[in-house]
Amino acid sequence: MLLAIDIGNTNTTIGIFDDNSIIKKYSIASDQLKTSDEYGILVYNLLISGGELEKIKSVVISSVVPVLEETVSIAVLKYLKITPYVISHKSKLPVKTDLDEPKEAGADRLANASAAAVLYKLPAIVIDIGTATTFDVIDGNKNFKGGIIAPGPLIQAKSLSKFTSKLPKLRIEAPKNCIGRNTIDAMLSGIVTGHIKMIEGMIEACEKELGEHAQIIGTGGLSNVLFDLMKKDFDYINPDLTLSGLKIIWELNREK
Repeated sequence: MLLAIDIGNTNTTIGIFDDNSIIKKYSIASDQLKTSDEYGILVYNLLISGGELEKIKSVVISSVVPVLEETVSIAVLKYLKITPYVISHKSKLPVKTDLDEPKEAGADRLANASAAAVLYKLPAIVIDIGTATTFDVIDGNKNFKGGIIAPGPLIQAKSLSKFTSKLPKLRIEAPKNCIGRNTIDAMLSGIVTGHIKMIEGMIEACEKELGEHAQIIGTGGLSNVLFDLMKKDFDYINPDLTLSGLKIIWELNREK
């Protein structure tokens, strides 16, 4: 079995693959204050409780938080006795990174682009709605052309609450109407409806630059909240896209 660990800014997603299927998935907080021992004990106990500890033979990690990349790697080596494979711009990929600075591409975006290129028809645009909302554009020749990075709904909500005196914290959900008749509904409309309009406009702009229609693939923790409200239908919604990309990249780089 393969253990795939995707370390994001807010949450860390852990997936267990048995052949090509994800049989278990966990989500834990990404906490830079946690030690390698704390992460190691946490992952060890998760695997013990699910009965998979002895079955895990390999581990792959992607991270957008450098300090946690090191912390979790040490934890895996110490508690699982496995040297993890850590994804970077130097990894062998099923796409060509056609970027000005390939080393700047986040491991999660490399995973999303790789999964899109292997699992779906190209060209494709992957839209991942998490702490940040990212667009990853892959053309018909499997070139990862780059994309867009924008503040995600959670960042917007926290910013409104932090930098204004009277606006409260809120839970991201579908607004009742575009015109909010109270503070909460007005904030939700600005964040959720505004984000939807941004996504729809960016898709149109990306397809114009590509010169053709692209497959639109949605993923990320807040994908279902937004995608259900969009006028433009997504071709696919795959909540496990990033984990699948980790597995694809690991397979290309593992020692035979």
